[in-house]
Amino acid sequence: MQEVVLGEILVSPFIGYVFLALIVFIPLRMVLLRLGLQHYVWHPRLAEASLYICILALLHLTF
Repeated sequence: MQEVVLGEILVSPFIGYVFLALIVFIPLRMVLLRLGLQHYVWHPRLAEASLYICILALLHLTF
Protein backbone atom coordinates (compact mmCIF):
# COMPACT_ATOMS: atom_id res chain seq x y z
CA MET A 1 0.00 0.00 0.00
CA GLN A 2 1.07 3.56 -0.58
CA GLU A 3 0.43 6.73 1.33
CA VAL A 4 -2.96 8.35 0.82
CA VAL A 5 -3.04 12.10 0.26
CA LEU A 6 -5.82 13.94 2.09
CA GLY A 7 -5.55 17.58 1.20
CA GLU A 8 -1.86 18.19 1.74
CA ILE A 9 -1.46 15.56 4.43
CA LEU A 10 0.09 12.16 3.76
CA VAL A 11 -1.69 9.40 5.67
CA SER A 12 0.24 6.24 6.43
CA PRO A 13 -1.09 2.96 5.02
CA PHE A 14 -0.94 1.62 8.58
CA ILE A 15 -4.10 3.63 9.33
CA GLY A 16 -5.92 1.52 6.75
CA TYR A 17 -4.70 -1.63 8.49
CA VAL A 18 -6.00 -0.29 11.81
CA PHE A 19 -9.49 0.21 10.40
CA LEU A 20 -9.46 -3.12 8.56
CA ALA A 21 -8.39 -4.91 11.75
CA LEU A 22 -11.25 -3.20 13.58
CA ILE A 23 -13.71 -4.42 10.94
CA VAL A 24 -12.45 -7.98 11.44
CA PHE A 25 -12.23 -7.71 15.24
CA ILE A 26 -15.76 -6.48 16.03
CA PRO A 27 -17.68 -9.47 14.57
CA LEU A 28 -15.09 -11.87 15.97
CA ARG A 29 -15.50 -10.28 19.42
CA MET A 30 -19.28 -10.68 19.20
CA VAL A 31 -18.91 -14.37 18.34
CA LEU A 32 -16.47 -14.95 21.20
CA LEU A 33 -18.78 -13.14 23.65
CA ARG A 34 -21.77 -15.17 22.48
CA LEU A 35 -19.79 -18.38 23.03
CA GLY A 36 -18.90 -17.24 26.55
CA LEU A 37 -15.16 -17.53 26.10
CA GLN A 38 -14.49 -14.42 28.19
CA HIS A 39 -15.00 -16.59 31.29
CA TYR A 40 -11.91 -18.64 30.44
CA VAL A 41 -9.41 -15.76 30.46
CA TRP A 42 -7.97 -13.95 33.44
CA HIS A 43 -8.48 -10.43 32.09
CA PRO A 44 -11.04 -10.23 29.26
CA ARG A 45 -10.17 -6.69 28.10
CA LEU A 46 -6.49 -7.56 27.94
CA ALA A 47 -7.31 -10.69 25.94
CA GLU A 48 -9.42 -8.60 23.53
CA ALA A 49 -6.62 -6.07 23.10
CA SER A 50 -4.15 -8.90 22.45
CA LEU A 51 -6.47 -10.44 19.88
CA TYR A 52 -6.81 -7.08 18.12
CA ILE A 53 -3.03 -6.64 18.02
CA CYS A 54 -2.64 -10.15 16.58
CA ILE A 55 -5.20 -9.41 13.86
CA LEU A 56 -3.49 -6.09 13.09
CA ALA A 57 -0.06 -7.75 12.86
CA LEU A 58 -1.42 -10.51 10.64
CA LEU A 59 -2.97 -7.99 8.27
CA HIS A 60 0.23 -5.96 8.18
CA LEU A 61 2.34 -9.02 7.40
CA THR A 62 -0.14 -10.34 4.83
CA PHE A 63 -0.56 -7.16 2.81
